[in-house]
Amino acid sequence: MTEHWICPDRLFDGKQIISGVSLRLQDGKVTALSTDAQDGNRLPGCLSPGFVDLQVNGGGGVLLNAAPTRATMATIAAAHRQFGTVAILPTVITDQPEVLEQAADAVLAAMGDTGIIGLHIEGPHISVERRGTHEASFVRPMDDHTMAIVARLRAADVPVMITLAPEAATVAQVAALSAMGAVVSIGHTNGTAEQIEETIAAGASCGTHLFNAMSTMQSRAPGAIGAILNAGVHFGVICDGHHVDYRMIQLALRAAAKPDRAFLVSDAMATIGGADQFDLYGRAVHLEDGRLINAEGNLAGAHVTQAEGVQRLVAHVGTSLDEALRMAVTIPANLMGQSQLSEVINREVSDLIVLSDDLSTTSLAGRLTGSRGALNAAE
Repeated sequence: MTEHWICPDRLFDGKQIISGVSLRLQDGKVTALSTDAQDGNRLPGCLSPGFVDLQVNGGGGVLLNAAPTRATMATIAAAHRQFGTVAILPTVITDQPEVLEQAADAVLAAMGDTGIIGLHIEGPHISVERRGTHEASFVRPMDDHTMAIVARLRAADVPVMITLAPEAATVAQVAALSAMGAVVSIGHTNGTAEQIEETIAAGASCGTHLFNAMSTMQSRAPGAIGAILNAGVHFGVICDGHHVDYRMIQLALRAAAKPDRAFLVSDAMATIGGADQFDLYGRAVHLEDGRLINAEGNLAGAHVTQAEGVQRLVAHVGTSLDEALRMAVTIPANLMGQSQLSEVINREVSDLIVLSDDLSTTSLAGRLTGSRGALNAAE
């Protein structure tokens, strides 16, 4: 058994950044932490568990909807791992019923594969008016087909997040999904604050990419945004500088009724670790000045990594690094019942990352083998 100690300048322990801690590595795994001085290798930077991303449509040149298979999920996970994200929910968006069936079959086969922690079902049970880049012809009310798929996944203990609009699902359906253990997330909705509150009362516990594709907040109509913030439920946010103005993220973090409710998502498409163009619903989407643009000139997902999101949270939103890492690791892990992903102890070296002073991200495994290639660049 090989054993040695490393002594990082700082360590993110899932809650905060601490110093004066050493880690014992045995056969590629962290087996102990010590606050006593150890004779080990100094590691400059901040050691952290790798990022967790609950909304990943694609990567490595492939899109889950285009090929909903276990191999596609593996390709997507590997592409994001290059940039420090070690756990993802592959995300299947609005499409034909058989696409969702195939994605469910794929994730059942993929559970236990590196980086795959469940499935995010985003649509098709959403608002046509707030569908974004989702294909209108596939949008439909919640049905027994989707309910049965979620039930099958949860019976196999597969973590599931399902994004829906209150207008497209009954309170009873939301309650049933929540009772199954699915994380019901409100998104792509034109609903009123009252509708959102009713859905939260029925069991919804999250909001999907806050601000994007949802009814806005006004003085006499709080809409989905106001209702989600006021209810104190979790919500994802895309921090790419295109989907949401940084000042609005600042406002949301201050306005949330409970602390540690916001989490970072990439909403990444096939271009992360892949070519700068792909097809969605048979139509081209291309990368232009950091934005993914569809044929109508609208945003179609994001071209950003969690590593870049963390950098932007600190540099442009003004969060502390502790808060940014909770948003990119701890909060999403806990939301999906995967708290072990926010811990360092008993983790493989390949699941740990190191952030330098400028917040560029490298893998701990790469550091230990002498490779210092940065993981941040998405292109």
